[in-house]
Amino acid sequence: MLPDEVITNKIYLIRGEKVMLDRDLAELFNVKPIRLREQVKRNIEKFPVHFMFRLTNEEVEIMVSQNAIPSRQHLGGSLPYVFTEHGVLQLANVLKSGRATQVSIKIIEVFVKMREMLTDTLMLKLDIETIKKKLKNQDKNIELIFSY
Repeated sequence: MLPDEVITNKIYLIRGEKVMLDRDLAELFNVKPIRLREQVKRNIEKFPVHFMFRLTNEEVEIMVSQNAIPSRQHLGGSLPYVFTEHGVLQLANVLKSGRATQVSIKIIEVFVKMREMLTDTLMLKLDIETIKKKLKNQDKNIELIFSY
């Protein structure tokens, strides 16, 4: 199947959400981007705002300037839809192909791994803060001992 890195490199942080571009998903699902967008438009009621949204011109310009995408032409000439983790799953249901189902499962697994890594990092930071507090208290105790 697909290596995790291929999928991870297609996940962007936009509006505080981890999302994937419609063009990248079309490529992964092995469908034409225009067909993917058609299915979305036909089933728009299945894609609430927290599943999918459309990028603004400014957001596209930021992505191009940060080299996240090579150029506006890479997006196919229109403002792309972007899909959250839940949107990717819903998209696979709308496309109804075996490939879309398999790839969406893999994408969801990558999203879960990313979330687990974030949780692990947060736990590590909390542990470090706890150690710092203990060390600070020990420093105070040692100073107190020396003063006696």
